[in-house]
Amino acid sequence: MIMRWIGVWIVCWATSVTVWAQTEPDTVALPEDSLAVAATEVPLLDTLPFVLVPAHIDYIPADETPELLKDRLGCIEQTITLTYNDKVHAFINYFTIRDREYTRMVQRRKDLYFPLFEKYLAHYRLPDELKYLSIIESGLNPRAVSRARAVGLWQFMSGTGRYFGLRSDGYTDDRMDPEKSTEAACKYLLQLHTLFGDWQMALAAYNSGPGTVRKAIRRSGYKKSFWEVYPFLPRETRAYVPQFIAIIYAMNYTAEHNLVETAREQLPPYDTLQVNQVMHFQTLAKLTNGCLEDLQKLNPAVQFGALPDNGRTYVIKIPQSAKEILQQNRKQLLDSVAAVGKREIASMTKTLAGSTYGREMIVYSVRSGDVLGVIAQRHGVRVDDIRHWNNLRSNTIRPGQRLIVWVPGSKMAVARNQSVPAKAPVEISADATTYIVQPGDTLWDISRKKPGLTIEKLKTLNNLKSNKLQPGQKLILG
Repeated sequence: MIMRWIGVWIVCWATSVTVWAQTEPDTVALPEDSLAVAATEVPLLDTLPFVLVPAHIDYIPADETPELLKDRLGCIEQTITLTYNDKVHAFINYFTIRDREYTRMVQRRKDLYFPLFEKYLAHYRLPDELKYLSIIESGLNPRAVSRARAVGLWQFMSGTGRYFGLRSDGYTDDRMDPEKSTEAACKYLLQLHTLFGDWQMALAAYNSGPGTVRKAIRRSGYKKSFWEVYPFLPRETRAYVPQFIAIIYAMNYTAEHNLVETAREQLPPYDTLQVNQVMHFQTLAKLTNGCLEDLQKLNPAVQFGALPDNGRTYVIKIPQSAKEILQQNRKQLLDSVAAVGKREIASMTKTLAGSTYGREMIVYSVRSGDVLGVIAQRHGVRVDDIRHWNNLRSNTIRPGQRLIVWVPGSKMAVARNQSVPAKAPVEISADATTYIVQPGDTLWDISRKKPGLTIEKLKTLNNLKSNKLQPGQKLILG
């Protein structure tokens, strides 16, 4: 049985023994033989006054008083205000009592990512305590995907990710790359703090978007602090800042709540490898006497354990031991990895929705009477593929809408006759009054293309009830 230390002390004065817990006034029961040993073998008080006794992992100290919690938060407060109130108290209870395993789990993971977070936060001169935000976002899981399709340690949506330079090509997703996504998160948080001038408000905007927070400010009568606009924020955002404060508390007072976790997840020592050919992780692991799981943990941004030969150069991490074996016979081993990889990727693309391997991109303009099923059949792809490529949540399409379609080589001749020239990202001139939504566009993207344009203004002008857009949709800009 695994045991954990908390503040339980044995004080011996002559032959009398007193047992108590620092955070729990009730006596902790010990076996009779333990008391006998303590009474006969523990030195006198003036030579060794305290002996630490292990407490069971399931032992939960009593709920702390509001005064003590407030004082503890004040002791760890740095740049970001750590407000104490009943809402924060409720989440402190959640992380220290109701879901203690979650708090232990993120302790085991923190050494994987906290040094990286601290490096980038220091580089951008951001508060160090922002490193705890990823715990709330993803539980320190770089491959986390939310119901809203937010991805990675910092839970970027696709549009926001693209705005901050996070690319996705079907085989890699930079939102799952710890280093790239952390730098993007720092840039975004810096931008939000510049916009709102308050860290709690910036955190609220990180969760729900700056437009939602501006709307809450307006509805509150232009109040400025998070707790003043709290009633006007979405339910999830109202819980977001209290959770952030509570997890900072829980991670800093693990001993007081018998939550100390000494085990740590670790990555193997690794080196980097530049790859511009097909790479199949399972084959690479086998030929270098390595572990597939290690490769996957080192490269969470690689989606399916394989990289294509698409003209791009990828940089991957491989265990140091594998790199040493690879250097002994590099060309032969990589040729073998590529040969197997081509077969595996070809097989994988038959069932993988949204795969672009071995295909060429066209842009198809929807015609009157078109339905996704007919378009998919005409181009030799599946409906799920088209929905994936164009971020469609349903099968609804409109005449004039432009769809990205990745077509197999055998269908290219027919497809080119029906496609329209692919366009570069559309810029909006200062005097433009309308805009046609392009595949992948978000309200945030569009609002950034024209000076003075905001998400709220776009939604008001176009009577939008949500942030959802459809490629081909016409928006009024002013």
